[in-house]
Amino acid sequence: MSPTPDDLARWRAENYNAAITEVIGVHRDLRILRIRPDAGPLNYTPGQYTVLGLGAFEPCLDGESAQLAADQNGEKLIRRAYSFAGSMLDAERRLLRTTDCPYLEFYLALVPGGPNHPPGLTPRLFRLATGDRLFVGPHAHGRYTLVPLAGDESILFVATGTGEAPHNAMLAELLAAGHRGPITSVTCVRRQYDLAYLATHRELERRYANYRYIALTTREPENLDPATPGFVGKRYLQDYVASGAFERERGVALSAKRTHVYLCGSPAMVGLPEHNPSGPRYPQPKGMVEVLEARGFVLDHADQPGNIHYERYW
Repeated sequence: MSPTPDDLARWRAENYNAAITEVIGVHRDLRILRIRPDAGPLNYTPGQYTVLGLGAFEPCLDGESAQLAADQNGEKLIRRAYSFAGSMLDAERRLLRTTDCPYLEFYLALVPGGPNHPPGLTPRLFRLATGDRLFVGPHAHGRYTLVPLAGDESILFVATGTGEAPHNAMLAELLAAGHRGPITSVTCVRRQYDLAYLATHRELERRYANYRYIALTTREPENLDPATPGFVGKRYLQDYVASGAFERERGVALSAKRTHVYLCGSPAMVGLPEHNPSGPRYPQPKGMVEVLEARGFVLDHADQPGNIHYERYW
């Protein structure tokens, strides 16, 4: 027997513990959600994540697949982990630390479901509007956080797409703490309109002489058409760093002795190696870990501190 509207309302009341306070639609497949938990602000460290959830019966962008998922899962709570993002500036354009933010911010890209794979959570989250309710995990998780730094050490954030979400939260923390060393955030997206926080980063660059935001694209005319003025070809992060282009454009040396690198996004970009008795086996094509280890950087592990920090983003 299918649940009645009263059954679903009761289920929502028992399982949902937060409300949407604002939806910022960047474009059809990209948006920012601001959420306020009923129990008040959730304590977390920049770089960490929590889970969001909605019932399988909730509508999503693909009605047919949504019905299939609902039929298969009934009143199951569909959950997925998302990193906490950071607005970086408040409504008055003042620097905003995550500890002072009255809402939780999440940066989402639409993940459509295929015909044999009913959509999960993101197509449902993309149907939400201000005032709608959902589940937010009561705790923060993860060790992808800032390590103690000397005041003049260099920080390099490297991300693909929405992988910059945790970096934005870390950036606001570093700037508010008065970090003096060079801070650089490099993000690679398909097109310029995928850079939801570009205007904020440009404003922060104007305010803080030690900060630089570098955006790379792969599908703009200058990436695809050699006849386009300023043609540069597809610009992938690992090639950008390995070729020395990053150091030339930024004017900062990528020193394994004075730099911490944070990697978040596509597993192909991160490029974590498999370890075996004969040594690390790197994936192909080459990822950032291989590029950095060739320069003397060391992967950070719980039992072996290093200066390459990474997040398994999916």
